[in-house]
Amino acid sequence: MSVVPGRDGLGLGSGWTRRWTVTWRTASDEVSCTVRDLAHTPLAEGTPMRWFSWRRAQRHRPSLQFLVSTGRHHGAESLEEARLLLVLDFAAGLVDVLSQPLRLRFDTATGRRGHIPDFLAVTRTGVWLIDVRPRALIVPEDLEAFAATAEAALACGWHYIVAASWRDHVAAAVDAFSSQRRSLSDPLGLRPVLRDAACEGGTFGELVNATPFPPLARAQLLHLLWHRRLGADLSRPFGDRSLVINPAGEA
Repeated sequence: MSVVPGRDGLGLGSGWTRRWTVTWRTASDEVSCTVRDLAHTPLAEGTPMRWFSWRRAQRHRPSLQFLVSTGRHHGAESLEEARLLLVLDFAAGLVDVLSQPLRLRFDTATGRRGHIPDFLAVTRTGVWLIDVRPRALIVPEDLEAFAATAEAALACGWHYIVAASWRDHVAAAVDAFSSQRRSLSDPLGLRPVLRDAACEGGTFGELVNATPFPPLARAQLLHLLWHRRLGADLSRPFGDRSLVINPAGEA
């Protein structure tokens, strides 16, 4: 979503990158620098600015999400954040991710404010600062904080995005693929059969039923979809009637 409306009240006058500051945590201390120097800091090696706590009657659902890409668990403060981590893991190219990576202090027309983005994701195509907030819960103060974070990211040559909503059916499909995302052996040699069949085109159910062992082939096909060896149309609900293709056109 666009954060441009939140820029109006930001203090972006001359020299703002030297006035705005960032603080992050190491294993033993907190370290600060200006936004101008942020791009040269090893943020991904830090620890979360906030810890993930559980207590009775709290309104959000913190959790730890395991990512195949990093081989570690990463903290999430809500179900929406856990979903974002799962999609990052599926999207490919993820090198590392840090939850609650930094605290940004920035100037506004009404005074100095602070904001902690939800994630810093290091990918093979660049660094991303990410905030997660359902669109219906975003208020003007959030937009201002998001706009400030976007400016700081831009000054570092990073990307910034607010995950406010998902395309219909995508989250459910990625969740289905993730059930077979971990290492999976193929002693019956079903994967080459499935990839070969996908070159000719067919639905998920047709490819599975064309093998001698459909229940086992179902798990192998989900594994291939998660690891992007095969593709599927995520613009519609995923199921046995979903078309599966071999993007490389090779067995």
